[in-house]
Amino acid sequence: MNWLKTSIMHTRGVARGEIGKLHELSEERQGTFHYTIGPYSNPVMSISPGDKVIIDTMDAYEGKLRTEKDLPSEHLRVPFLNPQNGPIMVNGAEKGDVLAVYIESMRPRGENPRGTTCLIPRFGALTGTDYTAILNAPLPEITRKVDLDEEGVYWSKRVQLPYKPHIGTLSVSPEIDSINSLTPDNHGGNMDVPDMGPGSITYLPVRSPGARLFIGDAHACQGDGELCGTAVEFASRTTIHVDLIKGWMIDWPRLETEDLLMTIGSARPLEDATRIAYKELVLWMAAEYGFDQWDAYMILSQVGKVRLGNFVDPKYSVGAAIQKQYLQP
Repeated sequence: MNWLKTSIMHTRGVARGEIGKLHELSEERQGTFHYTIGPYSNPVMSISPGDKVIIDTMDAYEGKLRTEKDLPSEHLRVPFLNPQNGPIMVNGAEKGDVLAVYIESMRPRGENPRGTTCLIPRFGALTGTDYTAILNAPLPEITRKVDLDEEGVYWSKRVQLPYKPHIGTLSVSPEIDSINSLTPDNHGGNMDVPDMGPGSITYLPVRSPGARLFIGDAHACQGDGELCGTAVEFASRTTIHVDLIKGWMIDWPRLETEDLLMTIGSARPLEDATRIAYKELVLWMAAEYGFDQWDAYMILSQVGKVRLGNFVDPKYSVGAAIQKQYLQP
């Protein structure tokens, strides 16, 4: 049986799994891409619960690094990274609801698709940054272009990496703040959790009318932590299916796949992000899966899993997960 039929999205969503209209958000229709996530930008389209949207995302550099000779310091201006499509308004969404976003597929865009990864001065996990101040000189700038398709990511003649795409930045709008697209928080944002790819459903807490969905920062593959600060960033053609769950109060993003449930926390230091994620998972298990709170706490100590999203951004992201097999009544 298709697991989506028993997912939270399909059993509790307004559309109940029914597919509505198909929309297309091309690069031309998007026009201006956004580097902040908030309630003040002009909506690019409105959709209804159950609708699908095919979205042309740009890479994290808005296509400005065209060759390996293009250095980040000469072509990029921080914090103008992670261009976002949207905001997409969802009819009927209001504060206290949850937006459910199922990622159906992610395909490379362009006749000869290539991904880009690079070393950006004062950015990454193993170098001095504005948040970790040291006197050492920055690491060297390197730009690497990588051929890719849906069969693999061709790192070199010797090494082929798996094509395991995911969305790095997925958000709804905060209620009043406008937050840059590099920073994750309880609205979602630049979480860089590798599980957020095709076949996953992300649940985001709605805090403003219409939810105001933003999406971007597609990765062809990424290891835990996004160590050097960038994944294999690529322009994608991503198809999502959106639904709305009324009156479900959650404080932080959640994720569901066929096999697991996950809660995502973002903070500094890294242990606080982990604490947020695990606390949210304990509370979820107690509220909706029949566990005593302290029993949930202890069982997660035995079978809980941690997925490191990134520890390079202004806030770090961690997913805490439990396999669904342990949630059966």
